[in-house]
Amino acid sequence: MKKADIFEFYRRLAEDNPAPETELAYGNDYQLLVAVVLSAQATDIGVNKATRALFETVKTPAQMIALGEDGLKQHIKTIGLFNAKAKNVIALSDILDRDYGGAVPADRDILESLPGVGRKTANVVMNTAFGAETFPVDTHIFRVGNRTGLAKGKTPLAVEKQLDKKTPAPFRLGAHHWLILHGRYICKARAPECWRCPVADLCTFRPKSELPAKLARAAGVKDPKRQGGAA
Repeated sequence: MKKADIFEFYRRLAEDNPAPETELAYGNDYQLLVAVVLSAQATDIGVNKATRALFETVKTPAQMIALGEDGLKQHIKTIGLFNAKAKNVIALSDILDRDYGGAVPADRDILESLPGVGRKTANVVMNTAFGAETFPVDTHIFRVGNRTGLAKGKTPLAVEKQLDKKTPAPFRLGAHHWLILHGRYICKARAPECWRCPVADLCTFRPKSELPAKLARAAGVKDPKRQGGAA
């Protein structure tokens, strides 16, 4: 994707959603960290359901430690890998409480050293909690980067480096939010909805998907093939 097209790509996503943000529910930096750790191989909706009652009473690492691993499991047992995640959350809470006064450090290297926290999670927290221009790459962003031609790479780290290199200044802070939402709701894994995509004409993906016949009939469209996704 050419430099001018990349700028226009982000400009259109920003026009549709001027203030993008995570769909995870949280009340402070610590709850954000916990929510992101729990979201690995789980949906934001599922995590939000599991943490709704949890976060009403657990707002600090000390309160999580007091709840204990078994108590935490009762809240998050609907989330995949909940046993391992509960163990990691208690362990990282102990470190934060003991070594950092209960605060979440604004340092990616320190975050990555915590149990259950990888590069993606650390990048999300740095961006969302501390306003750092980071580019966490999950399955949605990995797909969007490669499929559209925005940032091609064989690994999440390679895509992250491409995004860091190519994303223009006005869009760096919100980039990963726009891309993950785009991948979640439009540029879907099995059936990308190119027919309603605001950046379809800038994207290298071929062939473009067409407006489903059922939706076309409901909308009174006679020729779905003419309903391209170009904005």
